[in-house]
Amino acid sequence: MSSVLGTLAAETPPFPWGDTPEAEYYASKKLAHHSEFIKSPRGVSLFTQSWVPTAQPPKALILMVHGYGNDSSWVFQRTAILFTEMGYAAFAMDLYGHGLSEGLLGYIPSADDIVGDCAYWFKMVKGRDEFQGLPCFLYGESLGGALCLLLHFEDPSGYDGAILMAPMCKISEKMVPPWPVEATLRFLARWAPTLPIVPTTDLVDKSVKDPAKRLLAKNNPRRYAGKPRLGTVIELLRVTASLEKRLKDVSLPFIVLHGDADVVTEPAVSSFLYETAKSEDKTIRIYEGMLHSLIQGEPDENVAMILEDISSWLKQRVEQHDPSTGALS
Repeated sequence: MSSVLGTLAAETPPFPWGDTPEAEYYASKKLAHHSEFIKSPRGVSLFTQSWVPTAQPPKALILMVHGYGNDSSWVFQRTAILFTEMGYAAFAMDLYGHGLSEGLLGYIPSADDIVGDCAYWFKMVKGRDEFQGLPCFLYGESLGGALCLLLHFEDPSGYDGAILMAPMCKISEKMVPPWPVEATLRFLARWAPTLPIVPTTDLVDKSVKDPAKRLLAKNNPRRYAGKPRLGTVIELLRVTASLEKRLKDVSLPFIVLHGDADVVTEPAVSSFLYETAKSEDKTIRIYEGMLHSLIQGEPDENVAMILEDISSWLKQRVEQHDPSTGALS
């Protein structure tokens, strides 16, 4: 695990872990990697990936959802590899309008459609013969955390728990344009939803604390680095406003993790989620001084603490899982 978290050189390597070719690196980590394009029920092409440990059968499935502007490769897959080192199989896809999946890069016309895409892919994964009886957990970063909650609402008993990393249950007021500007943007979005003109600085600068990791994130060849598109911003504001009102309905086991110095999403709303959700099994970790990108953005000593919290939470719930009923005991 420490090798994945090692300090990165200032010059961006060909792979997020360095110069080692993919096949050789995956073999050294004792995992099998597979990628393929699937066609969703609505007819769009989606790029999917899996990382499955080979040293022993996986103990559980981690169904991962990346954040806005990101993709399932580059630094996000480093987190997937960390899960395989814990003994879990990880699965992710590039969201519509992200990475190698279909759609205009950085454009989210409908979060509901993306939830449907994820639900379809995850149902395919859970239906495989070799994974029958295994517990499955959602994992989402930022927008991905919000999408995980929407997936839960769509199928309340379909997942055994969720790991929510700085979930976008509300966009920070520091990121939302002042009202006169927002009103103008809403008007313009009706006529030019794909226009990338929303004023904001690069999210990586606001999210990633460690300088070497910030450089690596910025050099992701598949990330969307342009200004947010009008339609995307309006859709995210709609989704988060709706989601904030439904947090009391969250019923699955979850752990929510947030840095108190996050200026992208609101740590106070994660606390509100913890306080109001009707889940009987809920955990919160608020980390002093940490920013938005926790696992792939903080210094290594902070990351080690975060991973220990996640690992302990998962271990306890996997041990509680009853394969005969498919539920946590």
